[in-house]
Amino acid sequence: RDTDSKTFDQIHLQTKLTDLCCPVCQEVFRDPVVLSCSHSFCKDCLRRWWREKQTQDCPVCKRRSSREDPPVSLVLKKLCESFLQERDQRSSEALCSLHSEKLRLFCLDHQQPVCVICLHSVTHKNHSFSPIDEAAEQHKKELQETLESLKKKLKSLEKVKVKFDQTAEHIKVQARHTERQIKEQFKKLHQFLEEEEEARMAALREEEEQKSQMMKEKMEALSREIAALSHTVRATEDELRAEDVSFLNNYKAAVERVQQRPLPVVLDPNTAHPGLILSEDLTSVSEGEEQQLPDNPERFDYCWSVLGSEGFNSGTHSWDVEVGDSTVWGLGVLAESVQRKGDIQSGLWGIWLYKGNYFELSPSSPVTVLSEQKKLQRIRVNLDWNRGKLSFSDPDTNTHIHTFTHTFTEKMGKVREFNLFICTCPNKIH
Repeated sequence: RDTDSKTFDQIHLQTKLTDLCCPVCQEVFRDPVVLSCSHSFCKDCLRRWWREKQTQDCPVCKRRSSREDPPVSLVLKKLCESFLQERDQRSSEALCSLHSEKLRLFCLDHQQPVCVICLHSVTHKNHSFSPIDEAAEQHKKELQETLESLKKKLKSLEKVKVKFDQTAEHIKVQARHTERQIKEQFKKLHQFLEEEEEARMAALREEEEQKSQMMKEKMEALSREIAALSHTVRATEDELRAEDVSFLNNYKAAVERVQQRPLPVVLDPNTAHPGLILSEDLTSVSEGEEQQLPDNPERFDYCWSVLGSEGFNSGTHSWDVEVGDSTVWGLGVLAESVQRKGDIQSGLWGIWLYKGNYFELSPSSPVTVLSEQKKLQRIRVNLDWNRGKLSFSDPDTNTHIHTFTHTFTEKMGKVREFNLFICTCPNKIH
């Protein structure tokens, strides 16, 4: 009887399905509309048919429809919806594989659907059960919660992917932009290097010309000095060969002739601070507009200073410095190894005038005020390198000013110092 019942249901369902199918798509009606000829079709199927045929004829009887928008058949629509629901329910019904009965219960211990017969079987003895619909609802709820979590994670991952895609695209754009920048910068760098090479070569040629001219002038001055000394030597030798009376009569003049007098200091322009102006004969210096000069290692860039062209590492030497009416000046000797970039902290022995007072400075003692109050016009510097003495005096009055005692160990150079923060240097220093 069960078999007959199932067969009857299938035949009934098949017959009902034929009556509820659209003649165009052969599927159960979806939003059915009815034409004036009483034939019904899915709304979308009819529109598609008319659009393809370019006419508003009925797909079944070919009768022309008087309306472009046929009305919806509500009765047919409800019948189709009921049929689909009934079919879904029938297809969803499952039978027990052991007893061929409907699965109406859910075994909580085995976590599986069972029939009423299974309820009393040994397999499920003392187990807990719940109605199939309640178990399904509960498990759907749990699964739905898990699904929501997965959906959130999916959305999060999709957002991350979008950002990754944007980042990847941005990386490409930035790479192309950076590539253009690098090429432009290297192009400018090549141009700069070419211009810098040309400028440095020009500065080198100019410096070579200046130094060559300076050496030429030094050689000319040295030649004159040699000629003068040679003349003095020959004259003195002649006096020594003269008779005693004649020698004694000319002795005073001979002594004055051979007595060594301080030589003028020739300055080294390659050491001069850019703000100092040297005379053409390189024997005097004054303050001026800062010049564009090569920043060579021996040039002062902070202290307004310049060195003499000659340094000493032995012997006794003397030179005069004419300060005139200058209100700020400094002079002395500087160790050859002193770093000339920045402020000079050590390796300097000297005296200077500032705000009407005279000061002395050396590496072994702090700045000290000298007792000298008389206005000095000219200063004589005497360096006895071997005995370690450096003295300053006034040659006009033969007055001693100050003496430093130190064991010198390296070549010393003459220096005129002008500090950038205190120096006005309104007049020349010779």
